[in-house]
Amino acid sequence: MDNMERTNWKTLIEELRIQWKQMWHERIDDKLRAEGIAYADFASLFVDEGTVIFATRDFKMPSFREIVERHGVPNVDNLLPPDPHVGGWRKFIRTMSADQKLSCKTKRANRYSPPKKQAQHPKKGGRGWLHL
Repeated sequence: MDNMERTNWKTLIEELRIQWKQMWHERIDDKLRAEGIAYADFASLFVDEGTVIFATRDFKMPSFREIVERHGVPNVDNLLPPDPHVGGWRKFIRTMSADQKLSCKTKRANRYSPPKKQAQHPKKGGRGWLHL
Protein backbone atom coordinates (compact mmCIF):
# COMPACT_ATOMS: atom_id res chain seq x y z
CA MET A 1 0.00 0.00 0.00
CA ASP A 2 1.64 3.24 -1.12
CA ASN A 3 1.48 6.58 0.68
CA MET A 4 -1.19 8.13 -1.58
CA GLU A 5 -3.51 5.19 -1.14
CA ARG A 6 -2.95 5.27 2.62
CA THR A 7 -3.94 8.95 2.84
CA ASN A 8 -7.11 8.21 0.85
CA TRP A 9 -8.06 5.46 3.30
CA LYS A 10 -7.29 7.77 6.24
CA THR A 11 -9.57 10.50 4.87
CA LEU A 12 -12.33 7.91 4.38
CA ILE A 13 -11.89 6.73 7.96
CA GLU A 14 -12.01 10.31 9.26
CA GLU A 15 -15.27 10.95 7.36
CA LEU A 16 -16.73 7.74 8.76
CA ARG A 17 -15.59 8.72 12.25
CA ILE A 18 -17.35 12.11 11.97
CA GLN A 19 -20.58 10.40 10.92
CA TRP A 20 -20.10 7.80 13.68
CA LYS A 21 -19.86 10.51 16.34
CA GLN A 22 -22.83 12.35 14.86
CA MET A 23 -24.92 9.15 14.88
CA TRP A 24 -24.21 8.53 18.58
CA HIS A 25 -24.66 12.19 19.52
CA GLU A 26 -28.02 12.59 17.75
CA ARG A 27 -29.59 9.26 18.66
CA ILE A 28 -33.04 9.04 20.20
CA ASP A 29 -33.01 7.49 23.67
CA ASP A 30 -36.09 5.44 24.39
CA LYS A 31 -36.10 5.25 28.18
CA LEU A 32 -39.15 3.00 28.30
CA ARG A 33 -37.48 0.23 26.28
CA ALA A 34 -33.93 1.20 27.33
CA GLU A 35 -32.52 1.46 23.84
CA GLY A 36 -30.98 4.00 21.52
CA ILE A 37 -32.38 4.53 18.02
CA ALA A 38 -30.68 6.11 15.00
CA TYR A 39 -32.22 9.50 14.23
CA ALA A 40 -31.38 9.62 10.52
CA ASP A 41 -30.04 7.53 7.65
CA PHE A 42 -26.30 6.93 7.71
CA ALA A 43 -25.71 5.08 4.45
CA SER A 44 -21.93 4.99 4.74
CA LEU A 45 -22.27 3.43 8.22
CA PHE A 46 -24.86 0.90 6.95
CA VAL A 47 -27.43 2.21 9.46
CA ASP A 48 -30.98 3.18 8.47
CA GLU A 49 -33.28 5.60 10.24
CA GLY A 50 -35.01 3.91 13.17
CA THR A 51 -32.40 1.18 13.56
CA VAL A 52 -31.69 0.21 17.15
CA ILE A 53 -28.02 1.00 17.76
CA PHE A 54 -27.93 0.44 21.52
CA ALA A 55 -29.90 -1.83 23.84
CA THR A 56 -29.32 -3.22 27.29
CA ARG A 57 -29.75 -6.98 26.86
CA ASP A 58 -28.70 -9.55 24.28
CA PHE A 59 -27.75 -6.97 21.68
CA LYS A 60 -24.68 -6.58 19.49
CA MET A 61 -23.89 -2.92 18.93
CA PRO A 62 -22.47 -1.82 15.59
CA SER A 63 -18.69 -1.75 15.68
CA PHE A 64 -16.70 0.99 13.97
CA ARG A 65 -14.01 -1.52 13.04
CA GLU A 66 -16.55 -3.79 11.31
CA ILE A 67 -17.94 -0.83 9.35
CA VAL A 68 -14.46 0.14 8.17
CA GLU A 69 -13.78 -3.49 7.18
CA ARG A 70 -17.05 -3.60 5.18
CA HIS A 71 -15.78 -0.62 3.18
CA GLY A 72 -12.84 -2.78 2.09
CA VAL A 73 -10.03 -0.92 3.83
CA PRO A 74 -6.88 -3.06 3.82
CA ASN A 75 -4.74 -3.32 6.97
CA VAL A 76 -7.39 -2.00 9.34
CA ASP A 77 -5.15 -2.89 12.29
CA ASN A 78 -2.54 -0.37 11.13
CA LEU A 79 -5.06 2.45 10.68
CA LEU A 80 -7.27 2.00 13.76
CA PRO A 81 -6.37 1.58 17.43
CA PRO A 82 -7.48 -1.68 19.05
CA ASP A 83 -10.98 -2.04 20.42
CA PRO A 84 -11.22 -0.96 24.10
CA HIS A 85 -12.80 -4.30 25.04
CA VAL A 86 -9.83 -6.15 23.61
CA GLY A 87 -7.36 -3.72 25.15
CA GLY A 88 -4.31 -1.89 23.94
CA TRP A 89 -0.87 -1.12 25.27
CA ARG A 90 -2.18 0.26 28.56
CA LYS A 91 -4.16 -2.87 29.37
CA PHE A 92 -1.21 -5.04 28.35
CA ILE A 93 1.15 -3.13 30.62
CA ARG A 94 -1.35 -3.15 33.47
CA THR A 95 -1.92 -6.89 33.29
CA MET A 96 1.72 -7.82 32.76
CA SER A 97 3.03 -5.60 35.54
CA ALA A 98 0.30 -6.81 37.92
CA ASP A 99 1.22 -10.44 37.23
CA GLN A 100 4.90 -9.74 37.79
CA LYS A 101 4.24 -7.84 41.02
CA LEU A 102 2.15 -10.69 42.40
CA SER A 103 4.68 -13.34 41.47
CA CYS A 104 7.51 -11.23 42.89
CA LYS A 105 5.67 -10.75 46.18
CA THR A 106 4.84 -14.42 46.58
CA LYS A 107 8.40 -15.55 45.88
CA ARG A 108 9.76 -12.99 48.25
CA ALA A 109 7.22 -13.82 50.94
CA ASN A 110 8.04 -17.51 50.73
CA ARG A 111 11.75 -16.84 51.25
CA TYR A 112 11.33 -14.42 54.15
CA SER A 113 10.10 -15.41 57.57
CA PRO A 114 10.13 -12.73 60.27
CA PRO A 115 12.02 -13.52 63.48
CA LYS A 116 9.73 -14.78 66.23
CA LYS A 117 9.77 -12.94 69.54
CA GLN A 118 9.95 -14.89 72.74
CA ALA A 119 6.84 -14.50 74.82
CA GLN A 120 7.35 -12.58 78.07
CA HIS A 121 6.04 -13.85 81.36
CA PRO A 122 2.56 -12.47 82.06
CA LYS A 123 2.37 -9.97 84.93
CA LYS A 124 0.66 -11.08 88.12
CA GLY A 125 0.43 -14.66 86.97
CA GLY A 126 -1.81 -13.83 83.96
CA ARG A 127 -4.40 -11.97 86.04
CA GLY A 128 -3.50 -8.57 84.52
CA TRP A 129 -2.87 -5.33 86.37
CA LEU A 130 -5.83 -5.48 88.68
CA HIS A 131 -4.98 -6.34 92.24
CA LEU A 132 -7.49 -8.42 94.04
